[in-house]
Amino acid sequence: MTSATLKTPLAIAIAAAAVTLSGAASAASHTLEQRLADLEARIVVAEQRANDAEQRAEAQADGRLSADEVDERLARVERQASGEEGFSFNVYARSGLLLGEDRKSLPGGPYVTPAGSLGGAVGRLGNEPDTYAEAIFNYRMRFDNGARAHYRTMLAEGTTTSNDWNDDSNLNVRQVYAEFSDLPSFTGAFENASIWAGKRFDRDNFDIHWMDTDFVFLAGTGAGLYDVQLADNWRSNFSLYGRSFSDFQVNREDPGLTGDTDSLILTANNYVGNWQWMVNAISAADNDERMLDSGDTAADSGWHTMVAYHGDSFFGLGDGNFKVALLHGQGLGAEVKGIGSNGTLTEDAHSTRVALYGTTYLAPSWRVAPALMAEVSQDRHMKGDEFKWATANVRLANEITQNFEMQYEASYQYMDLDQGEGGSAVSGDFGKLTIAPTFKPQVGGFWQRPEIRAFASYTDWSEELNEFNGSFGSEGFTGGQWSFGVQTEVWF
Repeated sequence: MTSATLKTPLAIAIAAAAVTLSGAASAASHTLEQRLADLEARIVVAEQRANDAEQRAEAQADGRLSADEVDERLARVERQASGEEGFSFNVYARSGLLLGEDRKSLPGGPYVTPAGSLGGAVGRLGNEPDTYAEAIFNYRMRFDNGARAHYRTMLAEGTTTSNDWNDDSNLNVRQVYAEFSDLPSFTGAFENASIWAGKRFDRDNFDIHWMDTDFVFLAGTGAGLYDVQLADNWRSNFSLYGRSFSDFQVNREDPGLTGDTDSLILTANNYVGNWQWMVNAISAADNDERMLDSGDTAADSGWHTMVAYHGDSFFGLGDGNFKVALLHGQGLGAEVKGIGSNGTLTEDAHSTRVALYGTTYLAPSWRVAPALMAEVSQDRHMKGDEFKWATANVRLANEITQNFEMQYEASYQYMDLDQGEGGSAVSGDFGKLTIAPTFKPQVGGFWQRPEIRAFASYTDWSEELNEFNGSFGSEGFTGGQWSFGVQTEVWF
């Protein structure tokens, strides 16, 4: 055994001892642990380089390959190992059981309140009765001229049944697209740009995970151009997405007479530093022929815009991150989250939404993630309707051991919902408190998965909300109740 071999475990032992003495729960220990991780990473890289050199020497000694051929094969292996080339597989999945005090399944989900039909989500912890899974298959290629290609297919299914076999399967192919980047023919402002075509979720969608809601969700089938560098600190994405509005009634006297059309969304997404400015123009030819229940004219066009800031601190107060966005839309753009996805909006519809969240550590083993979202919309489904709602949510977690933490969530929503002439008009509150003992292979940060959690939740709401369109307070789900369950959540 060489002296170099002896030094490596000795260095690791010394670093590990320093971490132990400093105290695992202190801020200093995080710094030492990071230094130890960096040291171990450098050791792995050094060992890999030594192995590569040994393989190169052996191959050349045997006279099988030239030096250039050996280098190219080793480089390809390294790219495949890093995910730059070859096949990869990604997953998001959740599955859980939500039971009431009577030991029967309960309705639930972030959109369970009357405001949910308008995009008003509440906290999801201890509030999800479904099984939902996404399987994402990727294949990446790199060509001799430096160009790259990425192909993706995504399958997804969601169900609320607890059975092992779902007779009403809801399997969907949600993404199928190809994207090309590092194209040698692209120069100037397009030098670092990529092009894509197919069905996909827009690359730059972003969400509030704790309420299972996107700030903005752009998706459909079309094509786009990403990362056009318009100035030193200004890059833009451009895309055209199509969505389908099908089988809507066009004649009240003949219910069998239906129509269909396409919703087209033309997008410019601009980034300057931490700022984002998104602009969307939306068109759906002949959608104004749709018969709305109110008798009003449906929109056949609209526009939407969003200004967002992606912060690299906790609102400037400490380490962490935050995101904040202001959105506004009119006509078909009044569905401010799912852009171009709603064909039942009137031509006078308009909505304004604000949303934000942040994450930080309050102490070495305590982390917190507050979130806020509110919206006002008018003339949405008929002239004269008005909907106001606001949700405040806080997720708190205490990392107790390397594999166990306690999670807590408080969620509150206020609603003032007026459906206009002849419809319901209610106002009131919804509240939820959840405690969730959680097991993980390794704790550390809000984004660490997989995890298995048990939970107990208490929910309550204003009795008046039960009168909203018959959609709340149904049998088996009335105000002031406890619910219990277990859930797993996975992503990689």
